[in-house]
Amino acid sequence: MNKKIHFIVTVVASAALLAGCSQPEEAVPQNMNSQKEGSGKSTSEVQNITSSEISMAGQPEKGAVVYMTADINSDSLMEIYQALGAAPTGRVAVKLSTGEPGSNYLRTDLIGGLVQSLQAAIVECNTAYGGARSNTAMHYQVAKDHGYTAIADIDIMDEDGSMTLPVTGGTNLTENYVGEHFSDYDYYVILSHFKGHAMAGFGGAIKNISIGLASAEGKNHIHTAGKGGSMWSASQDPFLESMAEAGKSVADALNGNILYINVMNRLSVDCDCDTSPAEPDMHDIGILASYDPVALDQACVDLVYAAADGQSLVNRIESRNGIHTLEQAEKIGLGSRIYTLVNLDE
Repeated sequence: MNKKIHFIVTVVASAALLAGCSQPEEAVPQNMNSQKEGSGKSTSEVQNITSSEISMAGQPEKGAVVYMTADINSDSLMEIYQALGAAPTGRVAVKLSTGEPGSNYLRTDLIGGLVQSLQAAIVECNTAYGGARSNTAMHYQVAKDHGYTAIADIDIMDEDGSMTLPVTGGTNLTENYVGEHFSDYDYYVILSHFKGHAMAGFGGAIKNISIGLASAEGKNHIHTAGKGGSMWSASQDPFLESMAEAGKSVADALNGNILYINVMNRLSVDCDCDTSPAEPDMHDIGILASYDPVALDQACVDLVYAAADGQSLVNRIESRNGIHTLEQAEKIGLGSRIYTLVNLDE
């Protein structure tokens, strides 16, 4: 593989987060702003530099640091984690999607070394739709079937209900409902499989800290932008905004004790909540990591747009107005869409 990654400095980009559930493709989001050609341009000022060009203070010239490697294996995952220079203390949680049977969930041969090195628990919450992970007993079984119980303790964090986090600066939410066990952990490693999604356009780091950490109750709260009722007929843009707002409540509560890693493999237009996802028609891209979830997701979206074979995923993102989640996330202070990309392969 050619490890030199090439970027378009100004990329037409869009982004959004996962809705934690699978929606039929024909179900069109309600009240979604229409997408026009060229809309949603990325604000990222991409600098493709090497790790040696980061200053001794660890600060790049512009924006948040996003590290990248094109290699997708357990050693590279460990390397990109180490590049962040994190030093977690106390109880560590690795938040990932356990994935529906048949999906493209992250396999244990990729993530096992990192999880075990951290002596971390793998944490998840139940889904808000009918499926193999909609109740705790079945969810633990899926985690076992997917090999996760062989590498770590598993905690379905809402098996005892929800706890509430305040949302500040939001347009739609004033509170966010996460799994009751959320406060049992001192540090969170957000390990996300980046991919498309039928409701939100794509799922990445922000999805994983919003819908992903929300209890089943909280998932409906986010989907409906705090209004309640059916999440299948909720308004689209308020839903996207609410994911950003819920994500900010998590980041605020953890006060820096969190980092984010996105794995860009098996880049289906469908998410890991889908038991029969579309087969990917684009190449794997790599692993990216950052302390800024907005910069990280923006970088992943930009890479999809820059890919010669990324049109299917681009179409999925644009059809759901996906960029709006990143717009809202930046607006309320969750992170920045401007980033410096540090290529660890050079």
